Amino acid sequence: MSAPATRRVPLGPAEVAVMRRDDGAVLLRSPHVLGPYPDNLTERLVRWARETPARVLVAQREPLGGWRTLTYGEALPRVLAIAQALIGRGLSLERPLAILSENSIEHLLLLLAAMHAGIPCAPVSPAYSLVSTDYARLRYVIGLATPGLVFAADEQRFAKALDAAVPKSTEVVYGAGFAQFEARSATAQVDQAHARTGPDTIAKFLFTSGSAGPPKAVIITQRMLCSNQQMLAQALPFLTAVPPVLVDWLPWHHTAGGNHNIGITLYNGGTLYIDEGRPMPGLIAQTLRNLREVGPTIYFNVPRGYEVLLPHLRADAVLRRTFFSRLGLIQYAAAVLPQPIWKAYEELAIATCGERILWITGYGATETAPFAMSTNRGAARAGTVGLPVDGLEMKLAPINDKLEARFRGPSITPGYWRQPELTRAAFDEEGFYRTGDAMRFVAPEDPQQGLEFDGRLAEDFKLTTGTWVSVGPLRARINAAGAPYVQDSVITGHDRDEVGALIFPGEACRALDAPALRLLFRQLLEKLAREATGSSNRVTRLLLLTEAPSLDSGEITDKGSINQKAVLLRRAVLVDAMYAEPPDPRTIRVQP
Repeated sequence: MSAPATRRVPLGPAEVAVMRRDDGAVLLRSPHVLGPYPDNLTERLVRWARETPARVLVAQREPLGGWRTLTYGEALPRVLAIAQALIGRGLSLERPLAILSENSIEHLLLLLAAMHAGIPCAPVSPAYSLVSTDYARLRYVIGLATPGLVFAADEQRFAKALDAAVPKSTEVVYGAGFAQFEARSATAQVDQAHARTGPDTIAKFLFTSGSAGPPKAVIITQRMLCSNQQMLAQALPFLTAVPPVLVDWLPWHHTAGGNHNIGITLYNGGTLYIDEGRPMPGLIAQTLRNLREVGPTIYFNVPRGYEVLLPHLRADAVLRRTFFSRLGLIQYAAAVLPQPIWKAYEELAIATCGERILWITGYGATETAPFAMSTNRGAARAGTVGLPVDGLEMKLAPINDKLEARFRGPSITPGYWRQPELTRAAFDEEGFYRTGDAMRFVAPEDPQQGLEFDGRLAEDFKLTTGTWVSVGPLRARINAAGAPYVQDSVITGHDRDEVGALIFPGEACRALDAPALRLLFRQLLEKLAREATGSSNRVTRLLLLTEAPSLDSGEITDKGSINQKAVLLRRAVLVDAMYAEPPDPRTIRVQP
């Protein structure tokens, strides 16, 4: 019996030209030329408003349960009117627009209006207002951006943070006052402002998560946004063949949701259904409701999101049929997807629609707009990141015994706003952006098979024996082997004899009592030890953490990724106890 076919969708070529230099660097680029792209992303809004005015651009749940929709034809005049209001307030590069609240139709209208008029927009993580207790990061980013206008949807939720962090002289508008932005129709000022925009116009400031210090304000230009969408269109022509439909929760203050997914929708005349759910208890129900009603053509999520969604897909036939009904591609990002989760989705797709759905992934960063590498012909397995996309040059630069990924091209940021020292440090002498991430070839003898992630250079450390520990791959191995009982892990052992790990337990641990939990993790530790190839990846001790990672202390970013260094610093006493002789009784050990 032949294997089930993969659902056919148009895909671009996946090829690479490789040049190896005498200095040890490896240069990679696609042999295909990047096609033309607009000077301003809102040119696509104008196009679709003219060609498909009745098509829905964005939809959001109403309080009573229905969908509130905004078509392209409705969006354009509203965007122009709001642009007039922003111009009238004197907003500029030095006095941009800041948006502090979550994804919404109003958020999108403000963002597009600002971009159309050449006014930078600074979407800020709502967690800085709603989760943080000291508002230090909010004060920092407001001070760095110096906005002339701050918008937040809900006064009751955001007022305390804004009172604490926003200067009294700065105008603040809450959702109840949004109508004032549309009080006047657009004048010739809007057309004149738009005519002055170009590829180098700053569209946004996106703030990094601050995992290596205070958040950096990454400059996002129109050239970055538009060239990156053309790169996507050439790698995944499926997006241009059928107007994409997204059901998406990824936040717009991050590059994945705010650049990649909004861009895919707008560039290709698609529809974005705002998912106000999250892959966590208490919020996943909203996602399930949305996916029962709307079948996406392409679906994006983080590995944790796919893990949380899986049991519901298995149990709910309506959800399963709608989800797979017109799904052409399924993409994960932000971390390595456990192979069992990958396989489970393949099996569900085959059982539901008789076809596999192609898994894709890639690599990118806020500084790369973000699309820089893609497995657009399908990922060989979890952990691979593919090849550099059309229009980008990639350099693998030797650093110790690893190769750092660096990029140069139209979608790469010019630097960090008002942070010239950080900008200089971010680029090498040839103008390549230094990612700080290591890559290696899946098959060194055949570069066309692509590359795989080889860890963060700044996270790696040496044992007392002088042996390097590659943290990224080891964390991925622990997380995959321990799923669903391991939410995340942090590797220990710097200047010590053995490698250990701090474990943030997953939700599945709640169903086990203490003895059963200890037995489970001892068996995990024994399994990891059996599979180890040497002291650099032999984990000899584990400690289960009872306190969740802290946002205020920088242990976790607002998108949920763990900051290894911050956790080790804040929990140094626990690490010392784990390595003490005798070790803390909570430590689970195996012989090295």
